[in-house]
Amino acid sequence: MGSFSFYIGALIMFNLAFVGFSSSLNPYFYNKVCPQALPTIKRVVGDAVNQERRMGGSLLRLHFHDCFVNGCDASILLDSTSAFTSEKNALPNNNSARGFDVIDRIKSEVDRVCGRPVVSCADILAVAARDSVVALGGPTWEVRLGRRDSTTASETKANNDIPSPFMDLPALIDSFKKQGLNVKDLVALSGGHTLGFSQCGLFKNRIYNENNIDSNFAHQRRATCPPNGGDSNLAPLDHTPAFFDTKYFKNLVTKKGLLHSDQALFNGGQTDSLVKTYSTNFGAFSKDFASSMIKMGNIKPLTGTRGQIRLDCKKVN
Repeated sequence: MGSFSFYIGALIMFNLAFVGFSSSLNPYFYNKVCPQALPTIKRVVGDAVNQERRMGGSLLRLHFHDCFVNGCDASILLDSTSAFTSEKNALPNNNSARGFDVIDRIKSEVDRVCGRPVVSCADILAVAARDSVVALGGPTWEVRLGRRDSTTASETKANNDIPSPFMDLPALIDSFKKQGLNVKDLVALSGGHTLGFSQCGLFKNRIYNENNIDSNFAHQRRATCPPNGGDSNLAPLDHTPAFFDTKYFKNLVTKKGLLHSDQALFNGGQTDSLVKTYSTNFGAFSKDFASSMIKMGNIKPLTGTRGQIRLDCKKVN
């Protein structure tokens, strides 16, 4: 009897040790409680992307920036309170993170079809990122579900943990490693820059002062990014910013990466060969991107009784 009690106790401790890890998430989490949840997210994302194709890249970026700060817990969606400053105010997000209105629309529609708030804002971010990629011609994957929402946010961690567009390769590798992501994840997930735009202030130094850049490309970008002012002017991260393709990697091989951190992936370092592979092999890129998105979505989720299902994605219940 004593040994049986020990076995049960050990089993409980083993299970507790894994609460919150990716094994507690599964793709079928809402199948019984709200089978219409995922089709509803897909419909609203599709409508939003059809209205503005740029929105696809914005929704993907929201999920990325959420997961890199204390895990995938929808902390990026919270507005400031007396207890904390919103991550929306952090340098990587301020005046650039967007799509919050689409997330609010999804939340409202999902709660309506489910009859109650059973789908977390964190899961909405994860599914919306996947559906955005698919809507723009990219791969699909099974999003593991069951995340709950945080009750706090951290502007400081957002400033410190979201990779900077000014980073060199070693800093990028360290930034991803801190999240449990490896070098292949770094390159594959950076391929998300096949979608969307960047502000002039983030690539100005590159187009005026760096040497590992195609001169014609630099000249072209200077036309809309003057040496003084214009920091919020937009340029596409590759020349097909509303299509999920290999153009981003092709640009890196020809020294046409827009951001310093983009070109750092193809600059004589250990990631060069993978960039070359992705530049000519859409299938390999798509497969690795999908795998790395699943892996990123598993970063420190809140599950079980931790966190909450927010009634409003912008504020704690």
